[in-house]
Amino acid sequence: MHPSVHAREHGDKPAVIMALTGKVETYAELDKASNRVARYFRKCGLNTGDKVALCLENHPNYFDLIWGAQRSGLVYVVISCRLTAPEIAYILQDSGAKLLISSTYMEQVLPGVAEECPDIPQLVFGAGDDRDAAAAFADMPDTPIADEEPGAAMLYSSGTTGRPKGIIRQAPDADGIAFQDSLTMLAQAAFSFAFDTIYLSPAPLYHAAPLGWCMSVHKLGGTVVMMDKFDPEDALAFIEKYEVNCSQWVPTHFVRMLKLPEEVRAKYDVSTLRSAVHAAAPCPVPVKEAMIGWWGPVLNEYYAGSEGNGFTFVGSKDWMTHKGTVGRSMLGPVHICDEDGNELPVRSEGLVYFEGGGQFSYHNDPQKTREATHERGWTTLGDVGWVDEEGFLYLTDRKSFMIISGGVNIYPQEIENLLVTHPGIADAAVIGAPDPDMGEKVVAVVQPLDPASADDALRTDITAYLRQSLSGVKMPRQIDFRDELPRHPTGKLYKRLLRDEYWGKTDSRIV
Repeated sequence: MHPSVHAREHGDKPAVIMALTGKVETYAELDKASNRVARYFRKCGLNTGDKVALCLENHPNYFDLIWGAQRSGLVYVVISCRLTAPEIAYILQDSGAKLLISSTYMEQVLPGVAEECPDIPQLVFGAGDDRDAAAAFADMPDTPIADEEPGAAMLYSSGTTGRPKGIIRQAPDADGIAFQDSLTMLAQAAFSFAFDTIYLSPAPLYHAAPLGWCMSVHKLGGTVVMMDKFDPEDALAFIEKYEVNCSQWVPTHFVRMLKLPEEVRAKYDVSTLRSAVHAAAPCPVPVKEAMIGWWGPVLNEYYAGSEGNGFTFVGSKDWMTHKGTVGRSMLGPVHICDEDGNELPVRSEGLVYFEGGGQFSYHNDPQKTREATHERGWTTLGDVGWVDEEGFLYLTDRKSFMIISGGVNIYPQEIENLLVTHPGIADAAVIGAPDPDMGEKVVAVVQPLDPASADDALRTDITAYLRQSLSGVKMPRQIDFRDELPRHPTGKLYKRLLRDEYWGKTDSRIV
């Protein structure tokens, strides 16, 4: 299906609700607005296969742009609104975008972008001048363009291990804009998305998962409740207020909601939830146990990437008997391989490859594409893990984050999962820092729940807490405190920034 179909049959139904303000956009309004956007693209000479860049916050008009590009055959390049002018300019130039659409939320960086990319015109919501996006679209007819074709997203990696890379998926082989894609079918089969879905989206739309699942909700005729930004108590309040039945999270969201005072958590009715989807990182077992205990067996976990090359899934029931798993593959076999590409037996740890998923390539980086591709055509996201006898996959960590201390391989994820369960810790990251004797040493960078508690007494308590579960080689040799860790709004940790700091100026910003 397609939002235009729902506009004809259920035009008054809410397609989007802005969670904070309650502002509603119906399917009929979304259809007309996206037609205007598509008309504007054609007026600008943008045709099938051309690229348009979107760099704005969770704006009320975001879906007008997305569906306008989708129905006009364009490749829509979604860019984080937290990037600097040079970072945005890099993506614009690398992708080949012919137009940038933004908002006054980005007014501090847009002049710098214009300076670096003078040939790429800008439309800006709220600009109030000749760049004003609302005014540009308002002048367009609200009827469909004559040559509608399906467009597609071009996503950029968040740059946790270097400069972001554009991810190009195969274009949909579809006759017309209304087609049933694999993501929407997965949403129905795994997560119970349907026409009656009221879906809370707490994350930025420029990230692959929120964008993809929101579009799937629209294809099915459901309602997206969009948060401006995540706040743990607000999220609970919106579930109750809008009677949300489906939602999508990352483990960091769970940790922050669980650390709310008990009386705050108990204030809100979350009984309408039938599917709480989560991904982005393996969820610490105690955190997921606590969430299932609180919300019930509605947690549905998956493992996938922006590349769209594979997909595993596990519901609460199976997870309770396979704790720590990210599920079994729904698209094709999972293979675990060693450094030489040899397939390993069950319960052996190695690089995770998918077979039978969607094909992709990294834009302007054939070497990275080759490195992600096995000689047998399987592809990897760079994660390390193992499978059990029943085919359940367990992730260890990313290969690039592995610490080698005294010749021993140490994966930070296990230590991080334990750290965030400490009652005095709000967030934590574990990295390898240079050590003259061991090559690398394990360093824990911790955000205390109470900043005033960041002292040697808390370090001692954390060490004692970890010793109950970790072997000596995995114990942090150094614990540093920060007011906040460098996290992407989706919950992904910018571990590269921490690593670079410790390998360069090791005394920078350390308490």
